[in-house]
Amino acid sequence: MAAAAAEIKEGKLKLEGQELFYRWASPTEQLPRLSVLLLHGIRFSSETWLNLGTLQELAEAGYQAVAIDLPGLGNSKEFTAPAKVGDLAPDSFLLNVLKGLQLDAVVIISPSLSGMYSLPFLFSHSDMVKGFIPVAPICTEKFSAEQYRNIQTPTLIVYGSNDKPMGEESFNNLKHLSNNKVHVMNGAPHACYLSNPKEWHQTVLEFLQNLS
Repeated sequence: MAAAAAEIKEGKLKLEGQELFYRWASPTEQLPRLSVLLLHGIRFSSETWLNLGTLQELAEAGYQAVAIDLPGLGNSKEFTAPAKVGDLAPDSFLLNVLKGLQLDAVVIISPSLSGMYSLPFLFSHSDMVKGFIPVAPICTEKFSAEQYRNIQTPTLIVYGSNDKPMGEESFNNLKHLSNNKVHVMNGAPHACYLSNPKEWHQTVLEFLQNLS
């Protein structure tokens, strides 16, 4: 059975006089089942999800996928970052991104550096997060076990078995989330999704399927 067609476009979102670059993939033959916001690590950008095929896979499975280039990175290099690397960004940043893109509740995929954006948003606006897929994000130590336990958002924790110490350290904090599943990619390093795209896509799509 052939996969459904997907349409991919690029754009720039104006926020407070600055421009944030994004890539947007939508299914062409049906209304989207869910919206997925893809963030990225410090050495990557939305182009990573394009080249890996994640944007296409999500759209062909019926999801609306939006990947942004985070401030100061990729095609958003001129966008001033709202916080230093390793500090928590204001939760208003992602809130304004979602409002600007006219997205309501989303599933957030958040690797590495992007934890400084996704985690404060999750804790402040969990009602807007339909699902959370952290991939060894930074800043997990900035929240307590009790704070994690108060979050009911369905979560898929993903990390590579060779990602030491970041993967294990982030897992030891994220495991306190009250509604979580864990997927360890065997033999994979920090950017584990690059090691086995097929396994990555299958794992993410199974999680999304169970949300509906």
